[in-house]
Amino acid sequence: MPPRAELQKDDRPTEDHAVRLSGVTWADYERLLEIRGEAAVPRLTFLEGELEIMSPSRDHERLKSMIGRLVEVYCLHRGLRFTPYGSWTLKDRGAERGAEPDECYVLGDDDAERPHLAIEVVWTSGGLDKLEVYRKLGVQEVWTWRKGRILVHALRGDRHEELARSELLPGLDLEQLTGFLDRPTAFDAIRDYRAALG
Repeated sequence: MPPRAELQKDDRPTEDHAVRLSGVTWADYERLLEIRGEAAVPRLTFLEGELEIMSPSRDHERLKSMIGRLVEVYCLHRGLRFTPYGSWTLKDRGAERGAEPDECYVLGDDDAERPHLAIEVVWTSGGLDKLEVYRKLGVQEVWTWRKGRILVHALRGDRHEELARSELLPGLDLEQLTGFLDRPTAFDAIRDYRAALG
């Protein structure tokens, strides 16, 4: 297994298992959600009759959790109110879309029906287009981690546009944040990131 620093920039699947099915009805999708119940896995993504069933690897779960914890450290440091919702199941029958982000947040005191920010860890290409799913679900900003970088996509009308930095957290230096993802534990990452933020 490659060292952690190399793993952060590697997009080979590390035991992520994904199956994609076509010709799936909305009723099929809802039945699978019902069968799975409150469990966090497998994660289900639905897009107009296409269904992706994904069981994330340990490395996938570690990365998404580390990114989330560092986002929370940043918000605490800046005095920004937030509520984490993990893999909240978002769905819209009329738009024929459903997704479960790796991590998601409502920012401020808002009791929003949708998260403002969704975070996705992407190991491989070829899955369903998550931006297309989140677009019709009305998620304002989507961050995708891939090959050691976090890309920011902000909702602009009927599409997500890639931006250089977050509009929701405009002072956040994402390159700096990703530099702490290679720490051996969340304790180390949080401690070191807090020190770097001053």
